Amino acid sequence: MSIQAVSHIAVGVRDMEVALGFYRDVLGLRVTADKVEEFPQGPGQPPARRRACYLRWQDGPHASFIVLDQQLTNEIVGEPARLFQMGVHHFAFWVDDLAGMMAKVRAAGVTVFMGNDGDGAGADTEMYGEPPGGRVKSVFLRDPEGNFVQLDQRA
Repeated sequence: MSIQAVSHIAVGVRDMEVALGFYRDVLGLRVTADKVEEFPQGPGQPPARRRACYLRWQDGPHASFIVLDQQLTNEIVGEPARLFQMGVHHFAFWVDDLAGMMAKVRAAGVTVFMGNDGDGAGADTEMYGEPPGGRVKSVFLRDPEGNFVQLDQRA
C-alpha cells in the first residue's frame, strides 16, 4: 500500500468566471466538468451547494487535476493568505516552456510576484532536491483570489 499520485487540488474562488480566466485561459488547463454539486451538511440542515469546475492538463487513471470551488450557499469572507503562512501556502506546476507561458501571463496582465520571469531575467535557482548542477527556472504568480501559483521548468 502506497500513495500513487496527488488526486486533486481544490481552490476556493469567489468569482468562477474570473478564476477560469486565469486557470483555463492563461495557464491553459482544460475544463472537463462544470456543474453545481450538493453535499449533505447534517440533520435538519439543507445541503451545501457549490459550482465546481474540474480542470486537467492530462488524462489517465492517476492524473492529478484542479477543482475550482465557488460556494453557492456559504459566503466566503476574509483576506487571502500570505505566502509561507501555515497550511498550504502555494502549489506548483511543471511546465515545458516557461518563456511561452510567461508571454501569456504578461498578455493577461498577471503580475509576477517573485522569481525568474522566464525570459532570461534573473537567475535560475537550485532547489527541489535536484542533482548537483540541476537548475530550475521558477516564478510565483497570484491567481485572482490571491492564491500563490508557482510555475517551474527544469533548465
